[in-house]
Amino acid sequence: MTSSTASTKSRKAPAAKRVDGAMGSLLFSGSDWDFATIQRISEAVQEIGERELGLDTYRTQIEVITSEQMLDAYSSVGMPLFYKHWSFGKDFARNETMYRKGFQGLAYEIVINSDPCVCYIMEENSATMQTLVLAHAAMGHNHFFKNNYVFKQWTDASGIADYLAFAKSYIAKCEDRYGIEAVERVVDAAHALQSHGIHRYPGKRSMDLRSEERREQERRAHGEALFNDLWRTVPTKGKRDRKKTAEDRRRAILKLPEENILYFLEKTAPRLAPWQREVIRIVRLIAQYFYPQRQTKMMNEGCACFVHHRIMSRLHEQGRITDGSFLEFLHSHTSVVMQPDYNDRRYSGINPYALGFTMMQDIERICTEPTEEDRAWFADIAGNNDAYGTLRDIWANFRDESFVSQYLSPHVIRKMGLFQLMDDEEEDEYVVGSIHDERGYREVRRALARTYDVARRDPDIQVIDVDLAGDRRLELRHFVSDGVVLEPKDAERVVQHLADLWGYEVRLVESDDEEEYGEYVANPVRPILEPNPVL
Repeated sequence: MTSSTASTKSRKAPAAKRVDGAMGSLLFSGSDWDFATIQRISEAVQEIGERELGLDTYRTQIEVITSEQMLDAYSSVGMPLFYKHWSFGKDFARNETMYRKGFQGLAYEIVINSDPCVCYIMEENSATMQTLVLAHAAMGHNHFFKNNYVFKQWTDASGIADYLAFAKSYIAKCEDRYGIEAVERVVDAAHALQSHGIHRYPGKRSMDLRSEERREQERRAHGEALFNDLWRTVPTKGKRDRKKTAEDRRRAILKLPEENILYFLEKTAPRLAPWQREVIRIVRLIAQYFYPQRQTKMMNEGCACFVHHRIMSRLHEQGRITDGSFLEFLHSHTSVVMQPDYNDRRYSGINPYALGFTMMQDIERICTEPTEEDRAWFADIAGNNDAYGTLRDIWANFRDESFVSQYLSPHVIRKMGLFQLMDDEEEDEYVVGSIHDERGYREVRRALARTYDVARRDPDIQVIDVDLAGDRRLELRHFVSDGVVLEPKDAERVVQHLADLWGYEVRLVESDDEEEYGEYVANPVRPILEPNPVL
């Protein structure tokens, strides 16, 4: 994606005017803006965010882009640099057609978890909307990225830009050397498995991303110099641990079971060439980078909505935006945090913006104006009169699942009309399992928290064994939870991608502790992988 502040035509904005009796001068007048206006807005937003809300952010880099560049950003998951792949062009064509025909809108901004934090704002936005998105993204999201523990554990904000540049350059070089089709087929297979290319525990966190290019060169040199002991066929003499069985030894070498399938393929697939391993590693590390965002979607958006609401309200109170601008902001804000009813055709589940913002507001109320019910449920924060400090602590130390589990209040449950339905496939009718009483509130909170548990949403698929002595068949198991099995057509396609990467037969069994639900078996059909010269 190419975007440059210098190359973007700005709107001419009139000089700001003084408001009689107001605390400050207007940041802008009307809807037009120029870069001096953006500078004034950014400074005013930052002042309120840091001094009044106590936000701690990365440096901010603001980029103004066109609607076409925004569509381009959509297609490459919002990253400023990304390798080329046909699927990105397909997404761009679809989004552009939908946008031009009026079937979908565009985001007002995209913000990137990096240092400096890159905030893309649309050229077509009015001055009011630029103020809103800078408060939302450059302050709210930025603070959350920098301070939340999940992002601290899993992301390297200072190194992601350099790593993306390396990844784009590396894959382009592979395309030049091995052909676009060969590279795309490896990327296709890796993309199909990227949701199963995640380390879920901090102890397995990768090193900083800045050193990835140097380490890739070291790995290549090491692979050319050493023999891969995993596939040794001649027994060694004297040093074998005779107390271990062959199965135990094999599983110990392979470190089985392994839930990170891409990592397992990268390290042990017998027929992958070094460049193919590196392509898989690139896809895996980028998937890992987005893992915290999947765990904190609702909290992240709730934080940003709360921050922009407070900053815009304070700017209006200070006389720095007009009544008309404030009404324009409120129209956009209420549209974002609106929760459609279950029978509304716009309903698609619980709006993460609505739930996050409502819970943040509720925590502020509990801290400043608690009821007796609040004191009984939240004795540690009720009436502490430090709402912003409490929220900063929550933003830093929770993810969606734990946040809902601990801070969803009976007040919010009643306000949003939440209750629990029991859906038993063997019954003809739904049963209301939890209502608005003491026990029901806790059950609703527990059930809703589970829906934000990434480990429950993603199927638990692990590599459990490899037949090294025979046909080198790869064995995987899907540990079925609550009887939910894989969609057959999708499972068949993904297992086929897995077989193509592995180079030999792959067998996936679906089962729980009581029964086996089925299996998927695939052999490599398209010989996209060349023999590893090291073996």
